[in-house]
Amino acid sequence: MQTIIGLEIHSQLKTKTKMFCSCDNDSLESSPNTNTCPICMGYPGTLPVINEQAVRWAILTGLALDCKIAKFSKFDRKNYFYPDLPKGYQISQYDKPICEGGKVEISDPEGKKDIKIRLRRIHLEDDAGKLTHPPKVNYSLVDYNRAGTPLIEMVTEPDLKSPAEAKLFLQEMQKVLRGLGVSDADMEKGQMRCDANISVRDGDRTTAIVEIKNMNSFRAVERALAFEQKRLQDLMSEGREAETKKETRGWDDIKGVTQPQRSKEEAHDYRYFPEPDLPPMEIEEAMVEEIKTELPEMPRDREKRFVKQMGVKPEDARVLAGEPHLSEFFENTVSELKAWAESSGDVKPGDVDKDTSAFSQAAANWILSELMKYVKRDGVSFTELKITPENMAEFINIVHRGEINSSAAQEVLAEMYKTGKDPSQIVEDRNLKQVGDESEMIKVVEKVIAANPGPAQDYQNGKENALQFLMGQVMKETQGRADPKKAQEILKDKLS
Repeated sequence: MQTIIGLEIHSQLKTKTKMFCSCDNDSLESSPNTNTCPICMGYPGTLPVINEQAVRWAILTGLALDCKIAKFSKFDRKNYFYPDLPKGYQISQYDKPICEGGKVEISDPEGKKDIKIRLRRIHLEDDAGKLTHPPKVNYSLVDYNRAGTPLIEMVTEPDLKSPAEAKLFLQEMQKVLRGLGVSDADMEKGQMRCDANISVRDGDRTTAIVEIKNMNSFRAVERALAFEQKRLQDLMSEGREAETKKETRGWDDIKGVTQPQRSKEEAHDYRYFPEPDLPPMEIEEAMVEEIKTELPEMPRDREKRFVKQMGVKPEDARVLAGEPHLSEFFENTVSELKAWAESSGDVKPGDVDKDTSAFSQAAANWILSELMKYVKRDGVSFTELKITPENMAEFINIVHRGEINSSAAQEVLAEMYKTGKDPSQIVEDRNLKQVGDESEMIKVVEKVIAANPGPAQDYQNGKENALQFLMGQVMKETQGRADPKKAQEILKDKLS
């Protein structure tokens, strides 16, 4: 059986104002129903005005995804009633969208090959308000702050073949939107929402297309599609595909099931007609060329560059390339790390580029495995970090040169994150520099052996665990600053 999936992705643009009025575009920050005006509330006699920034960002997104930009585009009224739609219609685009075609490249779920997912279109529209359903009461509340927020809707062709692919595609789209700087695309905050269409085919038999709504996370999208995939496959196996119907189903994340909501509307049910209060848009080639110069490096291209040119592991490159500020912090750290290595004499001048892979992977390891723990814990952006790339590089260089041991390194990084201090200053203030001088280490080892004749004799009699006790005493004597490898070598030498 073949699974056929297409997605409709709505993403809120983070323009300063709403799509057709001058209300602030901050529905998440304002108190309910305080950020509205007669235009976004649809009062009679009001006239909308197109947000130019939203149009430019829609074009920018289309260019990033290899879409064809329309020379002529218009807005249409999409008529339907819903309590959170104050106008009784949505201003959208029907037959003349701003972007057509396009494609997105993702890795397959096994990470073995690249696959291209075609786009059908990208169009602009305004958002509806938001309904909330308080527990244990028989009413709902509506907040109209979100009404009029600019949205781009990205519609794929039915090219996705599994729930896992759909999840990967959504994650890639989030990276693209954030990389372009047009949307924060946070699904849990409703800044990016997804409706999924799924059907199952077996030879010349096929089920009806089912649309799934109410999915607010990547995991929910994958789970909802997996449930619906199995439901349709079971019906197909029983020869009951004719019983399936074109419908909209909602995802219940707690129960882990989809539930029928309504029969799926056709385009004629919305009674589309050209928006009479907005003129058509003629998009000049000069404007498109100007916007094209604003295109940044795309996350997918950045990921490949990190792997091929910088020698980063593919799994690390995928994470590093996914968020623009993280990418910038990483690249600046690598650049500073090369400068530190060259200035400290670790590499010869002019040879630094030959060791790019070692520098890059060292930076990736510390940023992703250690620094990211604090970032995720506190929910901060890399733009808010007190640690600079220069200090991060200095820290990695100090660790690499063996000036501090691993436990001291954790202590230094924690203090850097908290205060933004230079790592060398922290090492000095806290007396954390590793004891590596051999003559000093010999004195410490001899003192420990003399103070612990029993364990020393035990080790000489073949009890290996006695060595660990003696090592502990060496670390205690040096307040954790001894070089463990060197200390163990000297211990073994003296005991033998």
